[in-house]
Amino acid sequence: MRQTMADVILINASPRAGGNTEQVLEECSKALHAGGCSTRVISLRGKQIQSCIACYTCKKTGVCSLDDGVNEMIDEIRQADGLIIGSPVYFGTARGDLMSAIQRIGMVSRGSDQFLSRMVGGPVAVARRGGHTATIQELLMFYLINDMIVCGSTYWNIVFGKEPGDVQQDTEGLDTIRRFGENVAYCISQVKK
Repeated sequence: MRQTMADVILINASPRAGGNTEQVLEECSKALHAGGCSTRVISLRGKQIQSCIACYTCKKTGVCSLDDGVNEMIDEIRQADGLIIGSPVYFGTARGDLMSAIQRIGMVSRGSDQFLSRMVGGPVAVARRGGHTATIQELLMFYLINDMIVCGSTYWNIVFGKEPGDVQQDTEGLDTIRRFGENVAYCISQVKK
């Protein structure tokens, strides 16, 4: 069983401090805490994440050859039991830097110790009007190819909002995210038994 620094890592892919994605992940964190999990949010804000260069160094060393903060994220994720990825929707998809980060995280996991295998979690998408489900589907590919356990909720993990704070008006969306957080905490407790 993993020794945990934080039971669940939440990745916030929004470049905005205090924005809607951050607010949604805070609600998710509250539900995780109520379910007995500790959490840590990793923000991509201000990071300059590079795309994978397919050098396969990670297969030999267990770390990525690129030095831009992703290895520090991997160190934290390796110690966790759960991983939740929250992204704003840009042109109908997840943010590019997020996709670069998770592709590299997945490459290191698959090339080394499979630290993502059977980790519990799932994606969250936040947008003004549309593209949520395409973003969820895009992010699900990361979870499924890495042998992870994906939790659902009472609806897809999507919340509507444009300006910071708008998500607070989407009560159904926030309820969905809270239930998702509860389900992640529940699944982690079952896996740990």
